[in-house]
Amino acid sequence: MNLSKLIAQAAGGRVIRTNFLDIEEIDRRALNAPEVKYLLAGGFPDAGRVVLTLFPDHIPSVSDPVEVLRLEGAFPATWDATDVLIALKRAGLEGDQIGDVRASQGGFLVALTGQARERALQMHELAGFEVHAEPAAAASVARPPKTREVVVPSMRVDVVGAKGFGVSRAYFQAGLENGKVRLNGQPARSSSEIREGDSLSAEGLGRIEFKRVVSETRRGNYKLELEIFR
Repeated sequence: MNLSKLIAQAAGGRVIRTNFLDIEEIDRRALNAPEVKYLLAGGFPDAGRVVLTLFPDHIPSVSDPVEVLRLEGAFPATWDATDVLIALKRAGLEGDQIGDVRASQGGFLVALTGQARERALQMHELAGFEVHAEPAAAASVARPPKTREVVVPSMRVDVVGAKGFGVSRAYFQAGLENGKVRLNGQPARSSSEIREGDSLSAEGLGRIEFKRVVSETRRGNYKLELEIFR
């Protein structure tokens, strides 16, 4: 994906929409371009795969292109989300139109876009098993992020990450050294600084969206507003 080219097209007046991308592939800082707005939609608040829509800033908003369907059927007890994903691809659904697949109360929740969504709604059989798909209830999809305000002495990734996830700095530092922490989709270093609009993800902990600097304290610390996705 040539993100710079897509941003330029949106700045020129077009609405640009991708298929599903891994959220870690998207450079959040590049999205904060003048004259362009964006929407990341994955069906789930903490989606790992999302559809990116870029549009000119004179357009107030765009529609959400992703819908989560509930898939029920006589699946083998051993099936998990990966088995369902493989079966959907073998059934002819385009892989880049399939987002997150999650087990849920005897069935599966599947985020879809485009023709894959339409085909899934018409599906009565999957891998030889009878199935039924319908739009998922909002309550079954929702896992809203937790908004936190934290006070930190600096904007370093190791400081903000440890504080935001509520773990020790040494623990978070170990994750950084083992390549388990990413800033805007790129491997992060302890000395990297996080800015408003950035996304920080840590394997096994979740994802932090840096919303804004609330204030700076008299002692030179920063009060930050973060959204935490677990």
